Amino acid sequence: MPFASVNGIRLSYEVHGRGEPVVLVSGAGASGQSWLLHQGPDLVAAGYQVCVYDNRGIPPTDECADGFTADDLAADLAGLIEHLGLAPVRLVGTSMGAYAVQELALRRPELIRQAVLMASRAHPDTLRARLATSEIELADSGVELPASYRATVRATQMLSPTTMDDQTAIQDWLALFLLAPPDGPGVRAQLALQPMPDRRAAYARIRVPCHVVSFAHDLIAPPRFGRALAESIPHATFDLVEDAGHFGYLERPDTVNKIILRHFAGNGARAWKSVRTP
Repeated sequence: MPFASVNGIRLSYEVHGRGEPVVLVSGAGASGQSWLLHQGPDLVAAGYQVCVYDNRGIPPTDECADGFTADDLAADLAGLIEHLGLAPVRLVGTSMGAYAVQELALRRPELIRQAVLMASRAHPDTLRARLATSEIELADSGVELPASYRATVRATQMLSPTTMDDQTAIQDWLALFLLAPPDGPGVRAQLALQPMPDRRAAYARIRVPCHVVSFAHDLIAPPRFGRALAESIPHATFDLVEDAGHFGYLERPDTVNKIILRHFAGNGARAWKSVRTP
C-alpha cells in the first residue's frame, strides 16, 4: 500500500480502476478497505477510478493519538486529492468521513465535483454526544471488554433490526466484528470528534452538489439529522434507505450503490423519498 505525505502525516491509500476519480472516505474506526467489499468494485465496473484511504487514526496511516480536529481530516483529504492530481473529484463519505467531506466542501469547493454524504448530520444532540464521551471514558479507563461483548454491542448499534433478525446474516456479522481488534489510541482520537458543533449556518454556504443518504434504522445518525443536513446545504437532495442501520452502505450495498451512481450521473435532483430493499 503506498503512502502520501500530506498535512504533516503519512496517509496510506490505494487506487483501483480507470476513469473519472472517486474518493471514498470512511467513518470512525473503519479502514478504507471496507469500501472494497461493495462500493469500490461497483464503481470500478461503472467506469470510475476509485481511491480508498485510511483516515488519520487508523494504521498504517499515522494514528495521531494526541488528537486532531475535523479541519485536520478535511485538510488530509485535500492533500490526498492534490497529491494524486484528482481535482475536481467525486467524493463519498460516511459518518465521520461525511463530516470531513462536508468541511472540505465548505473550505475547498474547487476540489470537488459532487459529493454523497451518508449517515451524517449537521448538528449535535445530547444522547449521541454522551455516547461518544462515554466511549472515550471507557477507553481511558483501561478496561478491556471481552471480544464477544464488543462484537454484540457493535452489532446492536450499527445494524438494522432486519439484519439482526436474520439468523444467518447476524451470525456472519458477529463473526466479522469478532475479528476486529480492540480500538487503538487513534480511534479514541476519532471519537472525540463526534460531539460536533452546530454547523447548519456554515453549511448554508456550501455550493458543491451534494446528495445526502440516511438509513432508516440508524441509531447513531437517525434520518431526521440527515434531512436537517440536506436542508442546510443549498439544493442538496436526499434519500432514505429502508431496512438499514448505521452500516447501511454494507447492509444494503446494491441499493446504496444505485443511489451513488444515479447522483454521479447527474440525476440527483430526482431523489427518492424512500428506497425499500427487496
